[in-house]
Amino acid sequence: MMKVKLKVCCISSVSEAKMAIDAGANVLGLVGPMPSGPGVVSDDVIQTVCRMVPPGVESFLLTSSTVPEEIIDQQRRLRPSCLQLVDAQAPTTYRILREALPGIRLIQVIHVIDESSVTEALGVASQVDALLLDSGNPNLAIKELGGTGRTHDWELSRKICRRIHKPVFLAGGLNGDNVRDAVRIVQPYGVDICSGLRTAGALDSDKLETFANKLVK
Repeated sequence: MMKVKLKVCCISSVSEAKMAIDAGANVLGLVGPMPSGPGVVSDDVIQTVCRMVPPGVESFLLTSSTVPEEIIDQQRRLRPSCLQLVDAQAPTTYRILREALPGIRLIQVIHVIDESSVTEALGVASQVDALLLDSGNPNLAIKELGGTGRTHDWELSRKICRRIHKPVFLAGGLNGDNVRDAVRIVQPYGVDICSGLRTAGALDSDKLETFANKLVK
């Protein structure tokens, strides 16, 4: 049993999905269109993987859209069990999504930059089912909304985990060498990893096994 939940992101194929599930992944991350960053896959791949995910494993669709109607359309076509909102949303968006997509969990990404990120997390936590703390920068001309391979200040993430009562996933630059320290400091509900498990762009079974073993009690 995993000490913390394991989310393997940037899944690019059914074979990668099966590899992640066999290694104990609780969540698969599937990346829709993004302004920057790795891992984007076609709607066909997302739909196919969502259909094959077994009970007990969740599928997160990463969407960069801030238009509720577009997000609703994505979910209805592709059928993920959860929506990972990688950009900040208008307060009304959550209500619209809840009404249109009952039973679909909403995960809001907070890009941890400074103390204002803590305030942002506290402000949005009541509107969503979980938070995911990443290392992007949405303030750039071309937004970074994930997949940077960078760590951020884990003490800020620790503050967020301590102050809200919702599941929190930790992302950003995690790998087999630093994940135990990250979990010890932040104490998240789950960890999320993409580039730290890849070699030449492909999911690496050895890195995946090493990482998963670091999470076992």
